Amino acid sequence: MLVDVSVVAFYLNTRVALGQAIAGEMDVLSLEAVVFNLAVFGAAVLVAPAARRAGDRAGVQILAATGVRELEGEVGRLVKAVGRVVAVELPEDIADIEGYDPVGDDVKAELAGKTLIFPRRLTVEELRERVVTRLKDDYDVGYVDVELADDGTATYLALGSRTAGIGPTLPPGTAAVAVRADPPNAAGPGDLVQVWRPRTDEQPAERVATAEIRATHEDTVTLSLDEYDARNLAGGDYRLLTLPYEPGADRQFASLLRAADETMVVVTVAAGSALDGTAVETVEGTVVAVRGDAGVDAIPSASRVLAAGDTLYVVARPDVARRVDAAAAVAEESDDESPSQ
Repeated sequence: MLVDVSVVAFYLNTRVALGQAIAGEMDVLSLEAVVFNLAVFGAAVLVAPAARRAGDRAGVQILAATGVRELEGEVGRLVKAVGRVVAVELPEDIADIEGYDPVGDDVKAELAGKTLIFPRRLTVEELRERVVTRLKDDYDVGYVDVELADDGTATYLALGSRTAGIGPTLPPGTAAVAVRADPPNAAGPGDLVQVWRPRTDEQPAERVATAEIRATHEDTVTLSLDEYDARNLAGGDYRLLTLPYEPGADRQFASLLRAADETMVVVTVAAGSALDGTAVETVEGTVVAVRGDAGVDAIPSASRVLAAGDTLYVVARPDVARRVDAAAAVAEESDDESPSQ
């Protein structure tokens, strides 16, 4: 409406200016000029709504003729908001993220029912990221799984704490133990060492194990090694000999995964589930391996078809991992549904 009236005003001003400049006969306040100007403005006001509806109808017809049924790409759903801000009210019931240490009950009690304020004009995904960042920064939460409706309402919230220590990077069958030792010069976490028992009057020096250094503090060294050897080493004095060694890919992957927001989940495709018969590319997250009847397929092809019984190793955020787990399971039918004829 504003653009429409502006065009009319520009036309009338130009007409008046040209009339005065060229003919010198234009009287702006004459009855004829005033009536003409008012009539033009009135016609513009009446025509604008009809023109808008006609333009919308024409746009829909053009999109329908070209076969376009939906918009994709950069167009995001804007959160429906009233006022100058978006208020996100957290649910009273806060769940725990499976596979992560739970947050403290005091944190859950503080967040239950709390209302968070954010600026308007955010898409649903942008608002979700803002909520996740706020909870992590202000409440020292490690992982957040939250679902938001189009109006910004939090329909689901689960929290997990970031695991401390070295537990997540210990392979199965291994353990960590602290011993008294003088680590070699420049030896640090990730270095492979031989553990030697010093020579005594009763027995010569003896190599007792091979381990990996995880941490050092003065004469105390934390070693990762076989679980059986760890029991024998606890509480002793030893000498360490550094070996030429490059950290394995599994160690580097575990370290990177521990520092990231994503985690690895393992799901099994059930018969009749949403993933049964679909390609790997349809799975949310990153599928790093598939275990099937033919063995393990690392970094599977995107076109590989999944079958019932396949085990997927997926790297994804907690919320995505929850959706993948739901897609791999068979949806339970409600009791009030009647069987199909």
